[in-house]
Amino acid sequence: MESFETRISRLEYYQRLLFQLLDEDKIRFYKLIVESNLQEWEVDDLFKTCELLSKEYKKQKAEGLVIFTPLLTQFINLLHPNLKVEKTVEALLKQGLYIPLMTEFDSLLKKSK
Repeated sequence: MESFETRISRLEYYQRLLFQLLDEDKIRFYKLIVESNLQEWEVDDLFKTCELLSKEYKKQKAEGLVIFTPLLTQFINLLHPNLKVEKTVEALLKQGLYIPLMTEFDSLLKKSK
C-alpha cells in the first residue's frame, strides 16, 4: 500500500496541473490561497474582513470622505501573515471580488510606492 506522503505528493501534483488548465484571472485569489497554505477558516476570516471593510468603505464614501488609508491599514493589520497585501489586493480584483474596495486599496498602494 502507498504511503500517505506519496499519495499527498501526487494529489499536490495533480492540483498544480489542474491550476494550469484553468483561466488564471478567474481563479487568481483561490490560487493564492492554495499557494499560501491557508485553512478554510482563515479564508472565511478574510472574507468577513473584506465584507466589513466594504460596508465601511461604502458608508464613508456616502458621507463624503475621500481618504481611505485607515481602511487599508486595518486590512493590512488583519491580513494573514502568509499573504502579501499587494498580491492579495491584485488577486481579489482580478477575480472580481470586492471590486470598489480593492480598487481603492490598489490605488492607495500604487500611490505609496
